[in-house]
Amino acid sequence: MRILGIDPGLQVCGYACIESKSGKTNLLEGGVIRTTASKTIEKRLNQIAEDIDSILDKFKPDVVGVEQLYSHYAHPRTAILMGHARGVILQRCAGAGIEVKSYSATRIKKCVTGNGHASKEQMQRTIQTILKLRELPKPADVADAVAAAICCAEMTGKSQWGVSR
Repeated sequence: MRILGIDPGLQVCGYACIESKSGKTNLLEGGVIRTTASKTIEKRLNQIAEDIDSILDKFKPDVVGVEQLYSHYAHPRTAILMGHARGVILQRCAGAGIEVKSYSATRIKKCVTGNGHASKEQMQRTIQTILKLRELPKPADVADAVAAAICCAEMTGKSQWGVSR
């Protein structure tokens, strides 16, 4: 079972693929898609689409876990831009015939750490422990993508960890 986690963003989009095999779960790869702020939004979205296509083709995940859109009233523009990126990601997954599961940031944090308001550092340390990583997953966008994949594994019953739901 392969699960791809995605932390959507227009400037930086985190991704991570985990695999459960023979009772063991491994992080296959984690990284970020970065776009150039000086390019038009159309070109940035197209780059995200192309990079997501490459990632989907490389890992061939069974399911994709994506963080839901959250909007803070003080920063609505950020949510709108993230929504554009998230929409492209969802469309590319649908086009590839891959099931997508969406989770709120608080659901992801609660699932991974047991605390829906966990700090970035708490998330990174818990992920490091769960996956037995030598180093903390960095940057935070990668850690968020790993957390989305772990949450998806937990919520779909494909996890080996028994992390709290």
